[in-house]
Amino acid sequence: MPRDRNGSFEPKILPKHERRFTGFDDKIISMYARGMSTRDIQAHLQEIYGVEVSPGSGEVTDAVMEDVRAWQSRPLEPLYMILYLDALMVKMRHEGRVENRAVFVAIGVTKEGQKEVLGLWTSATEGAKLWMQILTEIRNRGVQDILIACVDGLKGFPEAIQAVYPKTEVQLCIVHMVRNSLAYVNWKERKLVAQDLKLIYHGDTG
Repeated sequence: MPRDRNGSFEPKILPKHERRFTGFDDKIISMYARGMSTRDIQAHLQEIYGVEVSPGSGEVTDAVMEDVRAWQSRPLEPLYMILYLDALMVKMRHEGRVENRAVFVAIGVTKEGQKEVLGLWTSATEGAKLWMQILTEIRNRGVQDILIACVDGLKGFPEAIQAVYPKTEVQLCIVHMVRNSLAYVNWKERKLVAQDLKLIYHGDTG
């Protein structure tokens, strides 16, 4: 630490008598969540702060796993008005290599109209069988009823939902309904038909 005659110097990054940066772990986790490799993070911290972090330790990122597991298994509301279910294909590191994997997302809408991410699950591919397992897990976490389940056109998806929540109304996502409808339309006329379909789907039903 630099010294001055009057002892008035105050470090900005690391305060006096502190041995650890405030929020340092959070910065590492944030960079990791944005897709930076552990070696990229190591080089970045060396450049900015002049400190060395072992790229293979994983201590900081491993520290959040307990919180992640607690969030993934937390109790849920007994009723959701709408449940959106979909899978996204993303690149992620799995067993030491980067590959395309499906991330299953469940978003529920509460009685108050608030959206809530119920959970995230990963698998090599998307399938109705895995969705049934996810829905069973959601039920075991306290969800007793779902009024409407909004899904894509995956084969066997409605049957998987009905097996776990037999009273739930299954509705195909509007985007997928439009795509399915446009499959029967001439390519040159699709834009006009899509505009007309938007008026229908946004129209009043009452």
